[in-house]
Amino acid sequence: MIVTSAVRHAAAGSAALLFVLSAPAATASPAPPFSPGSLTSGSVSSGSVSSGSSVEEPTPPAPRFVDRARLDRRGTQVQKLPGAPSVPEVSALSWVVADASSGEVLAARNAHRKLPPASTLKALFALTALPHNDPSEQHTVADSELTGIGAGSSLVGVKEGYTYKVSDLWNGVFLSSGNDAVHVLAAMNGGWDAMSRQMQEKARSLGARDTHVVSPDGYDAPGQVSSAYDLAVFGRAGLQDPAFVRYCSTPYADFPAGSWSYGIANTNRLLTGADGVARYPGLLGIKNGYTSNAGNTLISAARRGDRTLVVSVMNPQGGGGLAVYEEARELLDWGFEAAGRVQPVGSLLPGPTKAEAEAGNRAVTAKRDGDRGDGAVSVAAGGAPRAGAEAVAAPHKAPDDVESSGPSAGLPLTLVGSACAAALALWGWRRRAALRA
Repeated sequence: MIVTSAVRHAAAGSAALLFVLSAPAATASPAPPFSPGSLTSGSVSSGSVSSGSSVEEPTPPAPRFVDRARLDRRGTQVQKLPGAPSVPEVSALSWVVADASSGEVLAARNAHRKLPPASTLKALFALTALPHNDPSEQHTVADSELTGIGAGSSLVGVKEGYTYKVSDLWNGVFLSSGNDAVHVLAAMNGGWDAMSRQMQEKARSLGARDTHVVSPDGYDAPGQVSSAYDLAVFGRAGLQDPAFVRYCSTPYADFPAGSWSYGIANTNRLLTGADGVARYPGLLGIKNGYTSNAGNTLISAARRGDRTLVVSVMNPQGGGGLAVYEEARELLDWGFEAAGRVQPVGSLLPGPTKAEAEAGNRAVTAKRDGDRGDGAVSVAAGGAPRAGAEAVAAPHKAPDDVESSGPSAGLPLTLVGSACAAALALWGWRRRAALRA
């Protein structure tokens, strides 16, 4: 009887415990993610939300993986989705089409090829020097400030001894591409060499690493180079400065000459419609350039609806001197049509420096020594994506050899086996007792 009672209790206890463990725990299901948009306006009291209008927040765009190393490749880079238009075939040695808001590069060709920038480098000059002087500030030009201007330079007509407002000088830079105005503004900000260093530092701070500044006005100089990528970076940065936008989008202005003034026109034909080049709707500028060494170069930006694109074009190989405008037009048209129907092939946003990328690689290598045998790296534990790539956060997935938290499946199976064994033992004991009787 003692054995029978023990077996019965063991079986009953096993069955009860099995029933309890098989029921879903109240905390097993994770809480849904918190969304500010799910709340209603008003005060929160005692865990409840008072009634009112919904708090509307824009849904952030889905994060997308951007492989920066892709723009290092030669040739045209584009990732078309179904229905995307074909990229126009243009003759420029390099070009970039990018979304000015997000910085995503929609397509590019030889984006990091280092080429002479000509006067498009004035965009970087403006980014560097514009914040330093009030537009209404007046300056009397000294003869020394106009020395060293390269032969054949484009000029707006700045004269020594004349007094100009800073805004007049900037009109000379953007509209007439005046190297004389650049020389004066550079003198007002530390001098030619100091301005070159400041521009170099500004370029690096923006993530533009192809640019080497020798002559701040863009005049051809040994070793002076930039790239379509860097020019697009400068254009996008300029669009964030209202003063920059005001100057680069001005088609005509009056330039003072002592007691009188004369009119100057922006040399960007897409803006003015000069020389038979049709104006581009919604154009915001930005800067054109030409030298015999650089050929024609151009940074353009245009707005259509709620989208703004920036396009850089360097040295078209066909079509004459106005081809740079028509090729920029084709790329802008394509960009507006393709937006939303291509995956980005890069980004104009600053990425990790070479030193940071190397440090990240070393951290990943060290982390692998303590991770699983298959070399997986835990981002949560401090791992980093490979150099040249921007990792998009993904939902955490437990490794294959790690079980999820919660009741173990092995314990119920063990209890089931124990209960069955106990029942079988009880049946055998009863059968033997009956035979003895």
